[in-house]
Amino acid sequence: MANVNTLAILAATVASWLVGAAWYMALGKLWMEAIGKTQEELVGPSGKPSPVPFIVSFLAELVMAVVLALLVVRAGPATVFNGIATGFLAWLGFVATSMIVNHRFGGDRPMLTVIDSGHWLAVLVVQGAVIGLFG
Repeated sequence: MANVNTLAILAATVASWLVGAAWYMALGKLWMEAIGKTQEELVGPSGKPSPVPFIVSFLAELVMAVVLALLVVRAGPATVFNGIATGFLAWLGFVATSMIVNHRFGGDRPMLTVIDSGHWLAVLVVQGAVIGLFG
């Protein structure tokens, strides 16, 4: 991966994963209402959340950081502004639009779209900023 900083990708992945954790800690009750589930339904009979979704999230955000880094490098100089702008455009063009369509066809509550797409906006903007910071 020519011209892509591996340390930037790892830092962007960790930062965005932590942003996601904070996002859903802050909005957890609203999110559960939006999906129509209780905490008991989410954790299952063990009473503890499965680590699998957290691992999957981290790996997905790693892939996002790699792809975003490639986009930032190809869009021009890797600066904080260009990273944030590229992250925003990726969110607007691909993530938000896909979520809106999927949530509307699925009959999900509009608040779920707001919460989840807001999370992915934060993820991509943070990743872009970190990637740009590393240059």
